[in-house]
Amino acid sequence: MLTTTISDFRKNIKKYLDSVTNNYETLILNRGKKSGVVIMSLDEYNSLTATQHELSSRSNESRLDSAIEKLSQGSSFQKDLIES
Repeated sequence: MLTTTISDFRKNIKKYLDSVTNNYETLILNRGKKSGVVIMSLDEYNSLTATQHELSSRSNESRLDSAIEKLSQGSSFQKDLIES
């Protein structure tokens, strides 16, 4: 995780944005004692929102926990996709 000030961010915006997108860094821009902004890559954001959606209900969470348990026990199996 990177942290910087607004003025330093302005001076080095390309460097910071490259680091966020290329290295999956999270950047925090300090805007005072109790204020700030978080900058993350679009891929990271999409991943977080997908995870939030998957865990948004108890049934989804239970299905995911069950799938993880099956994988860790080696009781999963692979299926081929049917092409149309």
